[in-house]
Amino acid sequence: MTQIDLARRQAVMARSQKLGHCICNPAFPCPCPTLLNSNVCPCAGERAPRKPGDTALTRHVRKAGCASKIGQADLLEILGHLPEASDPRVIVGTAAGDDAGVFKLDDRRALVQTVDVFTPCVDDPYLFGQIAAANSLSDVYAMGGTPLTALSIIGFPIDSLDGSIMEEMLRGGIDKLEEARCALMGGHSINDEEIKCGFAVTGLIDLDAVVERDRAQAGDMLILTKPLGTGMIAFGAQLGLINQECLAEAGEWMAMLNKDAAELMVKYGAHACTDVTGYGLAGHLVAMIRGSGVSAEVDLSAVPVFAMTPQCIARELFSGAVDRNQAYAMSLVKVDTGNGGTSGLPVFFDPQTSGGLLIAIPEQEGKAFLMEMWERGNRATSIIGRIVPKTPGQVTGEIRVVNARLENLIGTVTSEPARGNASQHSEPKEPAMTPESEPEALSCCDHLPQVDAPPPEAAALDTFKRFLREANRPGLIDARNKKLMTIALAIAHHCEPCLRIHLEAAREMGISKGEMDEAAILAVSFGGCTSMMFYQEICKQLGL
Repeated sequence: MTQIDLARRQAVMARSQKLGHCICNPAFPCPCPTLLNSNVCPCAGERAPRKPGDTALTRHVRKAGCASKIGQADLLEILGHLPEASDPRVIVGTAAGDDAGVFKLDDRRALVQTVDVFTPCVDDPYLFGQIAAANSLSDVYAMGGTPLTALSIIGFPIDSLDGSIMEEMLRGGIDKLEEARCALMGGHSINDEEIKCGFAVTGLIDLDAVVERDRAQAGDMLILTKPLGTGMIAFGAQLGLINQECLAEAGEWMAMLNKDAAELMVKYGAHACTDVTGYGLAGHLVAMIRGSGVSAEVDLSAVPVFAMTPQCIARELFSGAVDRNQAYAMSLVKVDTGNGGTSGLPVFFDPQTSGGLLIAIPEQEGKAFLMEMWERGNRATSIIGRIVPKTPGQVTGEIRVVNARLENLIGTVTSEPARGNASQHSEPKEPAMTPESEPEALSCCDHLPQVDAPPPEAAALDTFKRFLREANRPGLIDARNKKLMTIALAIAHHCEPCLRIHLEAAREMGISKGEMDEAAILAVSFGGCTSMMFYQEICKQLGL
């Protein structure tokens, strides 16, 4: 903890009390809950000691990675009312925008500019910084450009998390930018409730080599260079249902630069390209073919996906961004149900973070591009479909999905044997979806009575014990929210042992007294004043 300057604290508190609320957070009176519970005054610059290694970044955000983006339909409606660029030097860049803007410098060269910011999709700060940089560079690569300089953009809750976490995020970003030979020139940071990181990137491009999103031609092959499923994996990590090995493997893919793909698509004369990020494969493909005035056919069984993606789908581990993406694109997606059903379809709408490039390339060049990508080690790169002409009466931008099964499984972390053309597979390992830890004490009712001989009802009690453990596991509701629910239920039922156990566990999880109080208020609204008196007495005994 930082050293307490009592004179400074008293001066700040005097100002706060005069205003009627905390200076750094007007939602609270002075003294605020942080001062009362932890003897730390953030307004006076005091910081509680933090252990960076104990911080899981995905637990500090509501939506992980590019799932935090505003939905495609909402964004297009808003941006559609804004004026388009009128400067004749702006070659690519409208209110609704391409992947990046292109600004003509002279008859030969142009600037490529882009900016991208999102929330953590992995728990490791250094890896998150790498992913944020790779994702921001990706829009320049998607145009066929070469990144030159970058500026960082950071949102960080400095009052509640240790600054070394932010340092590691920036260190990861700097290292990834150096790999791309892109210089970090500076940046901007704000004290934010949620962690955010991104970069504004400027690059150069030859005017003859610009690859736009809206130039796909009938007959082109569709090629995807990275596996899908990062949205599901990041969402599962938020719920504590993805093991760290799987999350780290997905993180390595997200941190991979799209540099090879950018160089080779220019070499082989790609007609169109977009990177696959928050709107999912379906949303980005719709944008490509709508602007190009064509349609597309996608073989979902050829689309590379992480090996555990089928498990995520079976457990319905996908965020609301999947529903938003599906609501936007589904009217244009026609699924052939005669080849194995539609079991793999959710991954088509899964929001990706730092995904691969989706490239429309002439058919005669597609296989050569694929082989050279494989030679460079990009073994997930796959031909996933083709661009087809729009037929009479067909809506522009329509996608026909065939073979809606997931067979091109990439990676080594899975609880089922992997299939497809993955570069590496292994024997089945521990299930990828596991709770973070087995709760040691779920409630006062979770322990069988100690008797000399097992009672006749022991089997039933054992079944009830297992049920309690399963009920308390994080699932679609995360561990923090479930713990707050158990506090409210313990208060409502006036179970003192249960309340003691759950309050102590909540404190160990880092749940604030304010959050506990809010759960208690909900219980009191059902249980009346006796519930409040019961809660306050137990809190007093526990020193909360």
